[in-house]
Amino acid sequence: MTPPVVLTIAGSDSGGGAGIQADLKTFAALGAYGTSVITAITAQNTLGVTDVHGVPAEIVAAQLDAVLADFPVAAVKVGMISDPAVAKVVLERAADLPHLVVDPVLVATAGSRLSEPAVVGVLLPYAGVVTPNRHEAGALLGRVIETAEEMVSAAAEIARLGPRAVVVTGSELALDVLHVAGETTLLRGEPVDTRNNHGSGCTFSSAIAVRLAAGDPVPVAVAAAKEYVRRGLRGGAAWQLGAGPGPLDHFARSI
Repeated sequence: MTPPVVLTIAGSDSGGGAGIQADLKTFAALGAYGTSVITAITAQNTLGVTDVHGVPAEIVAAQLDAVLADFPVAAVKVGMISDPAVAKVVLERAADLPHLVVDPVLVATAGSRLSEPAVVGVLLPYAGVVTPNRHEAGALLGRVIETAEEMVSAAAEIARLGPRAVVVTGSELALDVLHVAGETTLLRGEPVDTRNNHGSGCTFSSAIAVRLAAGDPVPVAVAAAKEYVRRGLRGGAAWQLGAGPGPLDHFARSI
């Protein structure tokens, strides 16, 4: 059987734990065929980002047009976009990007600033699902978000900006808040004792895209993605890759 095609539009992580690399691993692990459009090249490892080189908008456009002209893309995940011109490229092709999942990558796990809310914000009205963590949700709304109650309020407020569904994640709380079709659901889980969480947000949004490509409704896709990330965090908990927060195990099966 031919696998569904899922596209990631994101930055490259030279450490392999996040960005394009995490997205393609997730697609493969969940049975999808991954295609990619690289928006930036980052020099990074588990300790942080040391340099970023943005890919020119015309090259991003050429990559995107090449993929869309030949592959039956069933879902799209958008990650790191730091250049307004690149955001414009995506907007101009939004009608050709089914099941658009936007992960507003603003700050790397180690703290480096990767984009600005104004750049990412223009994509929200075109998104099927938006997946900010609570810090990114706070940046989009211009305030600090710490509690579960604040996450619930933030999810509803971001939904009013246009996306059909919003998931505000709080991995350290083992709590995600889903707002879809006017209803809010708290998705609780058990915290995983690990520092190896680099790329968990990228992985979560990519897993949602795969499940949407397979035909799952949003609540089912989000729940499946949450479980997939939990397995990955547990699977990589004992790994010692680098001196900082390492990646999760994208190919963990039943931990």
